[in-house]
Amino acid sequence: MPEYGPQPVDRRLPTQEARDLLALVRELAGREIRPHASDDEAEGRFPRKTFTLLSESGLLGLPYAEEFGGGGQPYEVYLQVLEELAAARLTVGLGASVHTLACHALAGFGTKQQRADHLPAMLGGGTLGAYCLSEPTTGSDAGSLRTRATRDGDDWVLEGTKAWITHGGVADFYTVLARTGGDGPRGITAFLVPGDAGGLQAAPPERKMGMNGSPTAQMHFDGVRVSDARRIGDEGQGMTVALSALESGRLGIAACAVGLAQAALDEAHAYVLGREQFGRPIADFQGLRFMIADMATQIEAGRALYLSAARRRDDGVPFGREAAMAKLFCTDAAMRVTTDAVQLLGGYGYTTDFPVERYMREAKVLQIVEGTNQIQRMVIARNLTGPESKR
Repeated sequence: MPEYGPQPVDRRLPTQEARDLLALVRELAGREIRPHASDDEAEGRFPRKTFTLLSESGLLGLPYAEEFGGGGQPYEVYLQVLEELAAARLTVGLGASVHTLACHALAGFGTKQQRADHLPAMLGGGTLGAYCLSEPTTGSDAGSLRTRATRDGDDWVLEGTKAWITHGGVADFYTVLARTGGDGPRGITAFLVPGDAGGLQAAPPERKMGMNGSPTAQMHFDGVRVSDARRIGDEGQGMTVALSALESGRLGIAACAVGLAQAALDEAHAYVLGREQFGRPIADFQGLRFMIADMATQIEAGRALYLSAARRRDDGVPFGREAAMAKLFCTDAAMRVTTDAVQLLGGYGYTTDFPVERYMREAKVLQIVEGTNQIQRMVIARNLTGPESKR
């Protein structure tokens, strides 16, 4: 007899350790995250205890070196962990991805002493990070950022405002891009700023259409002083640091999008099998069967795309174009799949009694964060055809 319903994903994990890891994550998510997700999101509860548990379990440092407390796992494995977390609650999956993004600068560009001083706490010490690139007037145009860091002896003094900061106000550390030189991308430098630094203050969280449990806030830097030992990379290297982090971060967003879409498909599939109209399950009606088929196809295609890009990264070959493709396709797919899930549930899909309306609201932000999907199309097109001509 064939097995009906969503089939177990063929993860193609490289080792038994990785398979055991994913089984652990799936069990943890089913026990600690998914049962409370709807209520926690409705009440806007930030899952700090969950992030502490993930850190203690070694799940917030998976793609980083074991030497500094990381998990030493390939990106192919790490992203599938993110998918599982996002399927249980996007606030948790996206939060784990943002934390990984915040650690990337130090892990990739910091000195050995800096990594030894800070990475163990960042990767497995219960701390949580945030990434500060965007500003109120410079979103996609990151090279025009205005937050300034001025040298004062052995210190730097930061002045300015960052915007749309996930974990703003609750993070223990912030990876901050600030201007140390002239205009343009070459005048930007990266810094590691403690969450309790004097002069650092969070604005009230933004009021959003989804992900209410994940605080997003402006961060004000009013004479924030950090030592030069917290400068990451060379002066003027900040945009290189930022773009490197975003290439990898886009894969994290893609994996989260697939997880969210999978959760929506599972909910819709269960509903159409149990709901009867005209004396039979609505899953018998061809129009709805085709919708389910299209949803499943988009999810599988998205998963294959992000995993292919991850394997390129793990092999040490360029993956920026593929990361942009994965972010673009997976997040657009998540928007379509979650919208179709609401449609399949009919009036019930429009109520908060079922989670699909929340999934649809949450999916929208994935098309915006870490480079809008319009920016992803620009990245892909430039890679294929070269820069736009200037006339």
